[in-house]
Amino acid sequence: MVVLLAFTLVPFATLLSAALQPATEPPQGLAWPSISQWSNFVDAFRAAEMTPLLVSSIMIVVGVVPISILIASFAGYGLALLRIPGGRWILLVFIAGLTIPFESLITPLYFQMKALGILNTRLAVILPLIGIFMPFGVFWMRSHFVAIPAEVSEAAKIDGAGPWQAFWRVHFPLARPAVASLAILLFLWTWNHFILALVLIEEPTKRTVAGALGAFQSQYQTQVVLLAAVSVLIMTPSIVVFMIFQRQFSKALLEGAVKG
Repeated sequence: MVVLLAFTLVPFATLLSAALQPATEPPQGLAWPSISQWSNFVDAFRAAEMTPLLVSSIMIVVGVVPISILIASFAGYGLALLRIPGGRWILLVFIAGLTIPFESLITPLYFQMKALGILNTRLAVILPLIGIFMPFGVFWMRSHFVAIPAEVSEAAKIDGAGPWQAFWRVHFPLARPAVASLAILLFLWTWNHFILALVLIEEPTKRTVAGALGAFQSQYQTQVVLLAAVSVLIMTPSIVVFMIFQRQFSKALLEGAVKG
């Protein structure tokens, strides 16, 4: 595990050391600078004009994550605990969605968003991401609801709760670890997503911070220190969110392992 941890941390350490190098000196791998240039992050923040990009990324995340969790929870609950006609076939369709290469969807998504008249808007990224994340989200939430003991549903039914009341008052509160872990994954995937933002949005300020990195790289490709500083700034929110909610994520994984 120590070896695997080293393979994971070395690239991040290299990137951070490169971001702290003097702008006039080329980065030298893991060589830590004698004087750390923390002002490089301020220069990178200003050069990349990250304030509108951060606002745009937050808006896209807020549009994708809650709606995806809600729909995935409804579908997972229905496929796991309700007798839906053809439920197994519906589940197979969602599982098949996990096997579709994302790159094959970019071109049809472009023409579909253009036909809907929402090209070059954040909605053009939000709607496809919700659909792309749905197969995994449904599969994730269904796995949680299937693991709930049948006695819980029977007790709710005896108390007079219908499927809707049982979901909101019993099953969804019990699904907090699964919902929290799914929210973390969706946040990370949405925050770091850049392909759809580059293809479907022409105005740079409406893209995600990760999507703007490609345009920034082409403009400052010779300034490696500045590129490294921007990359660190883009990665920081993802790392912070994961560190804050890692207990919920681990709890959901362990809960599924025990109940499975």
